[in-house]
Amino acid sequence: MADPTKTYPLPKFHFQVSWGKARLGFTEVTGLDFETEVIEYREGNSKKYNKLKQPGLTKYSNITLKRGTFLGDFDYYELWKNTYFFQEVNAKFRTTVIIQLMDEQHNPIISWTLANAWPTKIQATDLKADANEVAIESMELVHEGLTITEAP
Repeated sequence: MADPTKTYPLPKFHFQVSWGKARLGFTEVTGLDFETEVIEYREGNSKKYNKLKQPGLTKYSNITLKRGTFLGDFDYYELWKNTYFFQEVNAKFRTTVIIQLMDEQHNPIISWTLANAWPTKIQATDLKADANEVAIESMELVHEGLTITEAP
């Protein structure tokens, strides 16, 4: 009999985000991608009429975190205010952010670790008089590297 953990794709709705030592709740996380640039090179005396291609620098996308707006919760704005201290020695406002996809028993399956992350953009909810939706705010993070690990 086939192992069901190997025959079905993983659901994406059960995840957690750890910001430093705090665990925060979010409704959506996007931007967990990266791309390696291509360096093209051709020597002038090459007998081939094409360029050689080799890997270059890796580019990481910004991560967008979305969550519901709660009364008296201004954590997004407090985090963003720390970016005023960008030139501060030791970069105290930068932190490691860990995003984990969880299984049914709440164990991590895959982890994405962002190095030296800090918020670059905060977006408050849009307001609409005839809407029937929850107020959602978002935060965009920049980081200096993305590491992906699979749980044992």
